[in-house]
Amino acid sequence: MNPKIPTPHINAPEGAFAETVLMPGDPLRSRFIADNFLENAELVNNVRGVQGYTGTYHGKRVSVMASGMGMPAIGIYSYELFNFYGVNNIIRIGSAGALSSHLKLMDIVAGMSAYTDSAFGNQFGVRGNLAPCCSYELLRKAVDTAERLGINIACGPIYSSDVFYDEGQNSIGLQKLGVLAVEMEAAALYLNAARAGKNALCLCTISDHVITGESMPAEQRQIGFQQMMKIALEIA
Repeated sequence: MNPKIPTPHINAPEGAFAETVLMPGDPLRSRFIADNFLENAELVNNVRGVQGYTGTYHGKRVSVMASGMGMPAIGIYSYELFNFYGVNNIIRIGSAGALSSHLKLMDIVAGMSAYTDSAFGNQFGVRGNLAPCCSYELLRKAVDTAERLGINIACGPIYSSDVFYDEGQNSIGLQKLGVLAVEMEAAALYLNAARAGKNALCLCTISDHVITGESMPAEQRQIGFQQMMKIALEIA
């Protein structure tokens, strides 16, 4: 028995999570996936309303649990899943704002690396800036699966920001560096995975566009990202 289970943030028993956990930010998106894609889904965590489920997808055991918003939140949940619950793979399935003129609403982006303005990486003792990378194994599977399903996927760097209402417009300068999109969680997830020797990938669907000002309503974000969900479920 692991004495650290349950944790302060997850009340699931040992063994409750599958080897791979899909991690949307929104708890309602977690429930939507469990209700619409998983068989025999069981609620295994609901501390603070952060819903986690384990079930099967085409006979394969898969878990899905929300991360909440921002790097502190996903930093806590991914750390506990990787280090206490024995999870080997976390696939973030979230939303992002497009920084590239080549992207449009509902396009899917895979974050090869995550630039960030966060100090999250300082804890690891690196004197300098970090842009952590995803798991190549998961990225390759995602690209191959998207091609098989006939779904376009853009791969490249993304930007994990601590700021949603960015009055300094710091993300704009990243367009010249080829950064595809801005979101708020991937860098912390990638750093925790690297430190634990585990695998992580961030898949995002474009819900807003920094250049054009377009955006999607909250309900569509909750249930409308099904192509991204299918890719993640297939590679879980």
